[in-house]
Amino acid sequence: MFDRLFRDVGLPRAIRTDNGAPFCSTGIHGLCAMNVWWIRLGIAQQRIQPSHPEENGAHERMHRTLKAETTRPPARTRRGQQRRFQRFRTEYNHERPHEALGQQPPATVWHPSPRPYPRRLPHPEYPGHHLVRLVSDAGTFRFKAQQLFLSQALKQDYIGLEETADGVWSIYFYDVLLGKLHERDFRIYA
Repeated sequence: MFDRLFRDVGLPRAIRTDNGAPFCSTGIHGLCAMNVWWIRLGIAQQRIQPSHPEENGAHERMHRTLKAETTRPPARTRRGQQRRFQRFRTEYNHERPHEALGQQPPATVWHPSPRPYPRRLPHPEYPGHHLVRLVSDAGTFRFKAQQLFLSQALKQDYIGLEETADGVWSIYFYDVLLGKLHERDFRIYA
């Protein structure tokens, strides 16, 4: 659905999410296939703090309104339920005023993004002083004769390593700092 949406209305600059699947994993930097794709598209992911839904209050409030108006009680058929959702979407976006928008409905201020979906996903470009490494299908990369696990979400993508202190390397995917690699123990820290 994101692919179709991005092709139809362009790319956002950022997307705010919680820390659950499919937006996040338990690995380094919470990388999963979806946010790796977003990084490649130049979309910043703004994650709320774990267990803090109030950081995404407007979204949570919309869900409460959606449930109250469409599922309590639920329609008797799928088709009837879909009609309720369609009615809600029309009212919420085209008729209902929103305080945060100066009492205007969202459809009156929304416009497509000027950032088009690219024909081909761009490859990362790193400054000349970075060490560039290919992440294997197993999610590992080679560094100073060591095979280090990073994330399977990055398989067959290139990362950049920049020495930022003596024996401490910052690991980047595009311009996103994933973590720090310490030569003393060859561990990656968030």
